[in-house]
Amino acid sequence: MVVVATVMLVVMTAAILSGLFGGPVEHGPAKLRLATGTTLYDAGFWEYLGPIFEERYAVDLQIIYAGTGRALEWGRRGDVDLVVVHSPPCEKEFVAQGYGVKRVPFAYNYFLIVGPPGDPAGIEGLSPQEAFTRLIATGAGRFVSRGDDSGTHVMEQTIWKSAGFDHAEVRTADWYIEAGRGMGPTLLVANGKQAYTLTDMGTFLAFRSRLALIPLVVEGAILLNVYSAIAIDPQRHPGINSDLANKMIDFLTFPEIQARISAMGVEEHGMALFTPCTGTAPCSSADHEQ
Repeated sequence: MVVVATVMLVVMTAAILSGLFGGPVEHGPAKLRLATGTTLYDAGFWEYLGPIFEERYAVDLQIIYAGTGRALEWGRRGDVDLVVVHSPPCEKEFVAQGYGVKRVPFAYNYFLIVGPPGDPAGIEGLSPQEAFTRLIATGAGRFVSRGDDSGTHVMEQTIWKSAGFDHAEVRTADWYIEAGRGMGPTLLVANGKQAYTLTDMGTFLAFRSRLALIPLVVEGAILLNVYSAIAIDPQRHPGINSDLANKMIDFLTFPEIQARISAMGVEEHGMALFTPCTGTAPCSSADHEQ
């Protein structure tokens, strides 16, 4: 009995100390750790929808953002419960390697090539591949790249390859500048240098009032930009919060939230920053290998 009583006393004391000094006993709302790309963050997507999710599910939504490559790396390490990014080839590899459960597209927009109104390289109205070819042929004007392994950076490299150029060689040109930053800051760098850059439409619209750059290349199937949510596979990382990750994925695809996505930016910019993705042909076509 003495031994039992002593053990019970130790357990009770440990429980009390744990509660007092920040041990395993946790209080407050559950936490959802989400890694996302800078385009969604810079465009204000999570500022717009995050509070709704937090209130609805009594959740503390903890968001970290970077280029898609880094966001996926956080997912691989199990540092987050969910990744929300926009690079289908990278996402497919992530799922195939067993880090993510499933890609769930929920919104899309398009990439644009923007540049100074004078358009020194004369790319306006061309296809993306023709525009990049013209940049090399003329050497007129500078190009600012994200240079950060983001979804936008992957798309830029895809366009160079589709145009028949080796990106490793292109990036050595004196007119090619690597910002190594998110989409919003990259746009500001390009603006300051009156240079061309590849951007997603959502971030460009969100930053348009601060820019002198204009859209010059806006058409081309390759410019489709689909955003997907991927829950981290609990078999790979048992400690992740699968329940909340799946709630966020359901939330993003609810008809009500899809309607909110379609309204985002309309009042301020005169057009939507994103288009709802659920069940639409553009999103399913994003499954092609870029």
